[in-house]
Amino acid sequence: MASLKISVGDTIPKGSFGTIPFTEELADHSVCGIPTILSTDSWKGKKVVLFSVPGAFTPTCHINHLPPYLSRYDEFKAKGVDVIAVIAANDPFVMSGWGRVEGLTDKIITLSDYNAVWSGSLGLSIDLSSRDFGVRTARYAMIIDDLVVKYVEVEPGPGVTVSGADAVLAKL
Repeated sequence: MASLKISVGDTIPKGSFGTIPFTEELADHSVCGIPTILSTDSWKGKKVVLFSVPGAFTPTCHINHLPPYLSRYDEFKAKGVDVIAVIAANDPFVMSGWGRVEGLTDKIITLSDYNAVWSGSLGLSIDLSSRDFGVRTARYAMIIDDLVVKYVEVEPGPGVTVSGADAVLAKL
């Protein structure tokens, strides 16, 4: 992983992410949805919790990282969070499928950081080519308030600590 290029107090750079917004038509898994683009501009004036996983459906991400954000959704909302989003380098169809399997509905937005370009520009990508996974988003979390970083931490090793729901809730 490259060195971190964003700090608390910085304004996030503009980014555009692929997403398939949840609709009831997606609930029965008979349709795939149509990818759209979500811009960080839509976060202006909002408190956003953004957490990143190296890959949807991978063991740590699927079992330990995402589920606590969903189970503690109401606690995030009670602390004034407007948007919770999970980001990975997977395509929007994979991210949407993962969100549906996990039951995210419209509570947590799934975002595709194509080729980890946005995360990489912040020093938040990781090259997993040695495992044939290519460049991915690192495991990290941010609290963003009106486009300004209030918290940013990257996991120092395997597992979920500083990027997990408990750590982020404690910083809100």
